[in-house]
Amino acid sequence: MFQPDDTKPIYRQLAEWLETEILNGHFRDGDKVYSQYQLADMYTINPATAAKGLSILADEGILYKKRGLGMFVVGGAEDVIRQKRRATKVRTLARTYVQEAKHVKMTEDEMLALIRQMQKEESGDED
Repeated sequence: MFQPDDTKPIYRQLAEWLETEILNGHFRDGDKVYSQYQLADMYTINPATAAKGLSILADEGILYKKRGLGMFVVGGAEDVIRQKRRATKVRTLARTYVQEAKHVKMTEDEMLALIRQMQKEESGDED
């Protein structure tokens, strides 16, 4: 669920939440997403703010508008989102991780072992 965060504009948080909903399979290619008014009501935000979040996703090729019907998920939207997040969010997180590991004098082998362990835990394959 969308959790307001003071560090990012609400419209950006809403766009990221919708991306996550698509990645989680809650919206598939061709599915209609919530309208700006539904989103505004769900999260008690201004409809213009919700519209801006939807517009960002349309501008990025994740959603498309059918005049008079609403916004829909573009075919291949999951791939677009994954590529975007790899290039931005994951890269930023990795940079922060590497910088912190350097501060605590963690070796590359220790860093990779930690990542592998985290992947196991996330997939439920804990030993």
